[in-house]
Amino acid sequence: MGGVNSILSFQTATAALEQGYAAIAAGTTEFDLGSVGAADSSAVALLLAWQRRARQSGQTLVYLNVPASLRKLASLYGVDELLVEKT
Repeated sequence: MGGVNSILSFQTATAALEQGYAAIAAGTTEFDLGSVGAADSSAVALLLAWQRRARQSGQTLVYLNVPASLRKLASLYGVDELLVEKT
């Protein structure tokens, strides 16, 4: 399972994107978002990019402990149904 940094923002997105891609390439299929304390719209794009990469690799990616604020952003952009959560 991959852990995610506490801030997912425009400033951290590039590094987080590459870390996520590396984790997916290593076989990670679950990302724990429980430590995410702050996120902006780039976080939603980041999660969708990870899912796209996982699908290209034949994997199904799921997110654990998605913060309510991140869920609200995804809903605002109409992509909340695309983010697979594990409860």
